[in-house]
Amino acid sequence: MTLAVRYTAARTLDTAPAELSEPGPGEVLLAPAYVGICGTDLHIFHGDMDARVAAPAVLGHEMSGRVLQVGAGVEGWRAGDAVTVMPLRWDGTCPACLSGHQHVCQNLDFIGIDSPGAMQQRWTVPADTLIRLPGSLALDRAALVEPTAVAVHDVGRARVQAGERVVVVGGGPVGILIALVARAAGAEVRVVELSAHRRKLAEELGLAAWDPGAEDVPEAVRQWTGGAGADVAFEVSGAAAGVDTAVEVLGVRGRLCLVAIHPRPREVNLHRFFWRELTLVGARLYDRSDFERAVELVANGTIPAERLISKVVPLDEAPAAFEALEGGGDVMKILVDCTDDTQEVSA
Repeated sequence: MTLAVRYTAARTLDTAPAELSEPGPGEVLLAPAYVGICGTDLHIFHGDMDARVAAPAVLGHEMSGRVLQVGAGVEGWRAGDAVTVMPLRWDGTCPACLSGHQHVCQNLDFIGIDSPGAMQQRWTVPADTLIRLPGSLALDRAALVEPTAVAVHDVGRARVQAGERVVVVGGGPVGILIALVARAAGAEVRVVELSAHRRKLAEELGLAAWDPGAEDVPEAVRQWTGGAGADVAFEVSGAAAGVDTAVEVLGVRGRLCLVAIHPRPREVNLHRFFWRELTLVGARLYDRSDFERAVELVANGTIPAERLISKVVPLDEAPAAFEALEGGGDVMKILVDCTDDTQEVSA
């Protein structure tokens, strides 16, 4: 048996035993070390995804860990290898897959949402979802590879170029990661965030940050850009006001990249899109190249992952951690320590 954190009903999680089975052909049994709690997990916790998530459901898809056992036919992996998982399984036959966009497969299995996730002491996954981690990368920091891959994909979708001026609306974990990845691409970046704690962290990481509750952000952008407006805006807040700000700050032919999950339709100033010939792009998930780039950025310190980790809690305290994140405050990323000391995993 192995312990797992399960979603059982809206605002209800438990820690319960889960069945442990041998990995089948093409599968690998992992010992998860650290699992991050993300915004999607909170949406599940709130009950917003009950039409998709079948309770009881094991949560978690931002993870790091080690290979424990490999199934028949699996090559290139051995016990002790440090890994993360790209938690996507596609059918390969739908129109999206056939056009080369497998990561948005029309029948996508997002592991940790549509099927059991990583927030457990033992986890069996298809071997082709594994991403190798360098031995020098601490596993707690490696748990931020998945959200960093999101940021890499977002910056790529927005086609951010060196010298461009970028506004990131929303300074939570993904917003900060987008800002850092855009800066690494050579862009000048500003973060818009209500939370004083998150603005302070952004500034400590060398990112200028504005408080939309205290200053006129569109006017600040006009002054920053000499009246031109931003080249790119990322909407990461998930709020109606964030959408308005992201549209308003863009200059002629600016690009708006929608990152946040908006639980309900939003009004958008389409006249602004017409008048300035703006472009709106959606950004969802990632592909393997995004993950591999994310590993590089975390491993070489471009992404200071340790600065984004607010707290690490044991597996049995995960339900309380969800409530802490829901309350906001001085919290960025919380990791769940899934380490099982009863079985050693040799490196």
